[in-house]
Amino acid sequence: MAEDVISTTGIAGHGASRLPSVDVDSFNIELKDEDGFLGDRASRSAFRRILDGWRKPLRRNGEDPFGDEPSEEIGKKTLDAVLVGDDVEASAVVHSAIEDFAQELAYVTRRFLKTKAWTNTERIVVGGGFRESRMGELAIARTDIILKAEDFKIDLVPIRFHPDDAGLIGTLHLAPSWIFEAHDSILAVDIGGTNIRCGVVATNWKKAKDLSKAAVWQSQLWRHADDEPTREGAVKRLVKMLKGLIGEAEAGGLKLAPFIGVSCPGVINEDGSIEKGAQNLPGNWESSKFNLPASLIEGIPEIGDHDTAVVMHNDGVAQGLAEAPFMQDVERWGVLTIGTGLGNARFTNRRNGKEMKREKSDRKTKKGERG
Repeated sequence: MAEDVISTTGIAGHGASRLPSVDVDSFNIELKDEDGFLGDRASRSAFRRILDGWRKPLRRNGEDPFGDEPSEEIGKKTLDAVLVGDDVEASAVVHSAIEDFAQELAYVTRRFLKTKAWTNTERIVVGGGFRESRMGELAIARTDIILKAEDFKIDLVPIRFHPDDAGLIGTLHLAPSWIFEAHDSILAVDIGGTNIRCGVVATNWKKAKDLSKAAVWQSQLWRHADDEPTREGAVKRLVKMLKGLIGEAEAGGLKLAPFIGVSCPGVINEDGSIEKGAQNLPGNWESSKFNLPASLIEGIPEIGDHDTAVVMHNDGVAQGLAEAPFMQDVERWGVLTIGTGLGNARFTNRRNGKEMKREKSDRKTKKGERG
């Protein structure tokens, strides 16, 4: 890969605050309190610490229903099964952990809502791997109830798409609509601290021009944390995965757009470099001499008969964007992604404010008539 920085103009700005359907008011906010970063209080590892805290008194008496297995190694499916199983004590331990985690998530959410960037937020979508479990859904629902009991006028809801798909589907919203008129799919990349996932996303634009019917047609997963590659090795593997997907799309008769949407941790600069927040990725991705979009264009200069365009944004933003078609009844909304850390982004829909207020008024009138 080239050592010098190559700025890519593409068809939109990397990490842009203005996208086709929304304005990105903020993303990757790092709030702190006296105990450190707030995200650490509502992460996947935070739930495991809470669970372990409830197991300790039982462990001392030799009554821990989970035995000697470390809390961080108990799978989500196992914990979900415990919630509805016959072991009442084990179920009670998990429910206790869910309640405590919900209190923490409510605390963190309150802090976000008090920031200027999150003022007047009407709805928050919760994504990330933790959401893809019954215990995650219960924690989200309990947090929603806590906030409503405190008179917060806000809805907290789980993301609709599977979190693994949402990060890929969301990158569709980084592309201008004209891309979809002549093509029915794009390449998408979702980069995380443990995995890199690539996919071909079918737009299904003819069925729904708001992209609400979009779906992952094919995907590949590489758990790079197991291989511990160099940065250059990771990019090389990523390019290879994408080329494989291009071949599969062509064989499947898809009209692949000359566009790659990339979801990546951290603060993304306009030139495609990463300012900060990429510390969990293989190698130094925050180097002034590294530019992932440029490296991808170098590895895949063309898709079909057209020059490749790459647009990259923060992973929390991308996951939230997957929900954009379903957020048209509100004006301001946000996303929290619960995983290794707590990703976050706040959006304002780019629609006429008077039109949205009129729609809300009409819905209230209809609801009153039905009542």
